[in-house]
Amino acid sequence: MTTTVMKPRAAPSRGVRARRWMRRSRWMAHLPLILVAAATAFPFYVMIVLSITPPGPFELPGSLLPKGIDIGPYIEALAGADLPRWLFNTFVYATLGVILTLLLASLAGYAFAKKRFRGRDALFWMCVAILMVPGQLYLIPQFLLISRLGLVDTLVGLLLPGIASVQALFLMRQFIGGIPDELLEAARIDGAGEFRIFFQIVLPQCGPVLATLGIFTFLWHWNEFLWPLVETRSPSNYTLTVGLNSLKGQDVSYNAEMAAAVITLVPVVIVFLLLQRYFIRGVMTSGIK
Repeated sequence: MTTTVMKPRAAPSRGVRARRWMRRSRWMAHLPLILVAAATAFPFYVMIVLSITPPGPFELPGSLLPKGIDIGPYIEALAGADLPRWLFNTFVYATLGVILTLLLASLAGYAFAKKRFRGRDALFWMCVAILMVPGQLYLIPQFLLISRLGLVDTLVGLLLPGIASVQALFLMRQFIGGIPDELLEAARIDGAGEFRIFFQIVLPQCGPVLATLGIFTFLWHWNEFLWPLVETRSPSNYTLTVGLNSLKGQDVSYNAEMAAAVITLVPVVIVFLLLQRYFIRGVMTSGIK
């Protein structure tokens, strides 16, 4: 009769223990980020689930688990409200707002960063000081000015107050300030004018920061509520935020409201996915600078 002697299992080497500890510490470091991401995504999950659920009583937690897909709320949202018109108004408002804001901010940022004129620094810091003033304080004077110009309930009146963005001006000035002066002087020696230097040399260098500002500006215009609520009068000129708010006074189910909210979210997600790599590059470049 033979007996088998069990050999003790060898202890893991120091390298194996180090790799295990690194994997465990990495998971522990990512856990708070996973929890924050889940808490952030949870309202969007609820919105999507309710948008595909037939109208009925809302119960927790049962209503959070989809029992099927029903496109009825989407049909109700598109048929019971002027949602396509609001989408078009908001898209035009946000797109023109991005173009005009980036154009003015880049021109002003180039002037403040590379041109020399009396009172430049004082004027720049006066502009930056406007950031300390809450927007609600100059909402009434802003509306009175637009009213005197006869632009109430128009796209021009909606656009004008927001295209001069101090935040965009500050970021463009800081970014353009890092472009070497020797590059601009070489262009001047070759006979290039200021506008040619700006559009052919300066502006191409600002691609990452322009993409970053473009995303933020688009989102700001897309989600803006207070100024469109004050400036617009007729439902055909509503933006999405004002239009969705008006659904509360109509005979529309909350499922249809959630469906309308999902529809309004799709263009924002598409814009972010298309410009995501530029956005990340702009944030990384700004951090390095």
